[in-house]
Amino acid sequence: MNRRDLLQAGMALACTCATGPARAAGYPDKPVRLIVPYAPGGTTDLLARIVATRLQAAFKQSVLVENRPGTGGGLGTAHAARQPADGYTLVMLVESSHAVNPNVYQKTAYDPVKDFAPISNIADVPNVLVVNPKLPVQDLQGLIALLKANPDKHSFGSSGNGGLSHLNGEIFKHVTGTQMLHVPYKGLGPALVDLVAGQIDVVFDNIPSSAGMLAAGQTRALAVAAPSRLKLLPQVPTYAQAGLPQLNTPSWFGIGAPAGTPEAVLDVLNQAVRAVLAEPDVVAAIEKQGALPSPMSRAAFTALVQRENGRWKQLVQDIGFEKM
Repeated sequence: MNRRDLLQAGMALACTCATGPARAAGYPDKPVRLIVPYAPGGTTDLLARIVATRLQAAFKQSVLVENRPGTGGGLGTAHAARQPADGYTLVMLVESSHAVNPNVYQKTAYDPVKDFAPISNIADVPNVLVVNPKLPVQDLQGLIALLKANPDKHSFGSSGNGGLSHLNGEIFKHVTGTQMLHVPYKGLGPALVDLVAGQIDVVFDNIPSSAGMLAAGQTRALAVAAPSRLKLLPQVPTYAQAGLPQLNTPSWFGIGAPAGTPEAVLDVLNQAVRAVLAEPDVVAAIEKQGALPSPMSRAAFTALVQRENGRWKQLVQDIGFEKM
């Protein structure tokens, strides 16, 4: 490369460095939308609102949570993928929409990797196996023994066919060699109501939506998917401690933007989200729900989304689940 070429390359690099931060310097200068592809009141919505409230204070701009439920998170996620990539539309990237759905449906209206720019994970949410307290079992091995002695005589409820709670039930059956009838509902709320009423026996839920019923003694937890026992349920073993390490993976709930969002804006958002998740009262609010704050760099969260797609692809094949 001659001296003139070197000079031009150096000028181009200087311009890039100058304009990159400058493009983000005024961001955001108008309200930001955060799309939650699930109904209000669920775990995704709860975590989104905790983060949105603090981002709003940090940015001095409104951060509006917009719920767009439907097709197991697919409707709102597909809508978010089609929005302008300018940093003013964000979306919750969660295990259900970005790793499970693409591997259980024949076709989705979005690509979980190519159509989004991951910003950061927010929290890992332990899954929990809950049963009706009248079921004559006290621990996970007791449940497995009961199911093996009575194949297809007991049932588990889920949020719907192909959802994470359904798949967790199918994985449990595959790993333990047990048989249960699957009863799909339109959301985990109705499934938990029927669990308490004794219409079904088991639900594979996550901690935030089950915490109230567990505290009231309306349901009983037999195992949680977490690195260690939870402060919220110190008497409940992890799946690994109970002898099923294959099920000991918590769900992840993060935030992203449409692909093509400027790098400088994504960096601002990553820094802001990680700062929010370092605030003691935010940590306390997330932990109160039984969740585990888990901020990440953009690169780490991108790698997580890609890795989880591969893991779920293999799981779906292993249990012989037929795509819908």
